[in-house]
Amino acid sequence: MTLPFTPAELQDLPEVISAPCFATYLQAKGNDREQALELYEWNLDISSALIVPLQVCEVAVRNGIAEAIEAVHGANWPWNNGYIRSLPRPKNRFRYNPADDLQACARKLPTTGKIIAELKFAFWENIFTAGQDSRLWNAHFRTVFPGAPGGLSVAQCRSQAYADLQGIRHLRNRIAHHEPVFTRNLTDDYQRIHDMISWRSPTAAAWMDGKQNVTALIAQKP
Repeated sequence: MTLPFTPAELQDLPEVISAPCFATYLQAKGNDREQALELYEWNLDISSALIVPLQVCEVAVRNGIAEAIEAVHGANWPWNNGYIRSLPRPKNRFRYNPADDLQACARKLPTTGKIIAELKFAFWENIFTAGQDSRLWNAHFRTVFPGAPGGLSVAQCRSQAYADLQGIRHLRNRIAHHEPVFTRNLTDDYQRIHDMISWRSPTAAAWMDGKQNVTALIAQKP
């Protein structure tokens, strides 16, 4: 029988990964070094695979939001003081501030398109807060997210989108910081990503389903 890891790999890889990080995998596998490495490899594979749906989701959502903003504030909305003042303000000055993020991007980037690509994921998440209903969503939500559930009100859809994007952002950040994701319910995570893409375009969601290999890897979790 061929072992999945050589003796050198079993010796060296946990040290390269680092003892504190590898301990998470060892604990999950009852201190079996080989099984822990198999789980680590799977975590690498699933994290890599999730980048595809996460990328499609972020692009779909931010472009939908940008269309709604432009419909209200015009093509140069990043420099529109009225729009900047309408953004949600955090109660704690140490928390993410979408207005600060937008103004920082607008100072250094020449076009709206470049700013859209540069803004943090949290910016788009914050546009799904309740204060934007009367300003933005009541008039434009169904236009830019035509696949959203018809049985829910605009406010309910917007609230669900806010909660789902929080979960998606947390997953994205864990992957970006090379953290374990094997303890998460990745089936639910994938469904959230799929649904947000589908709200923007059911066609795009179906296309993404055909491109991804996340669901196959979930079934192969060691």
